[in-house]
Amino acid sequence: MDNNLQDIIVKTVVDILKQKDDSNGIKVGVSARHVHLSQKDLETLFGEGHKLTVKKILMGDQFAAEECVTLVSPSLRTIEGVRVLGPVRKESQVEVSRTDTFKLKVSPPVRPSGELKGSAPMALVGPKGSVFLNECCIIANRHIHMTPSDAERYGIKDNDIVDVEIQNSKPTRFYNVQVRVREDFNTEMHIDTDDANACAIKTGDRVVILEK
Repeated sequence: MDNNLQDIIVKTVVDILKQKDDSNGIKVGVSARHVHLSQKDLETLFGEGHKLTVKKILMGDQFAAEECVTLVSPSLRTIEGVRVLGPVRKESQVEVSRTDTFKLKVSPPVRPSGELKGSAPMALVGPKGSVFLNECCIIANRHIHMTPSDAERYGIKDNDIVDVEIQNSKPTRFYNVQVRVREDFNTEMHIDTDDANACAIKTGDRVVILEK
């Protein structure tokens, strides 16, 4: 058999196997508005020495807590019952959807988690007190959490940018999706409720990473 033909056959078989392996795609998690708190702000809102109570494990050491707070914007618009996610962080952060911003009358930037410089202000109210944060509120960018083994399989590294596609009743492509690779992650794409509602996506649906 001609060597070139043999190489083509081998490549074709590998591609077919890879497509079969990736046929289920990457799981989607729809992320509703939520808050991350520093220990200092947690104690101001819920009392000295307070520790978050685990409601549901999300991935690794991350969890949805029993605790909730009220968001109060500078224009005194409010959203109650906003879930706190743990564990505590170095800085408090509020993540909302674009629809939430209309109710709150704020204009947060679209950012990766943790990039708070120049973000929108927000007050948080808990059962024991309140805090006002000058820079804390963002609309989270679309991103994929990925295990190192999956990242290696896809040929992706931490902070790479990819495009993904979902084939459902409203087929959609998402561009410039940030990939975050870490040992304690599950492989899962996170989008907010606005994106999910616009594209008829629910938690557990699957997207496929497109080749560049």
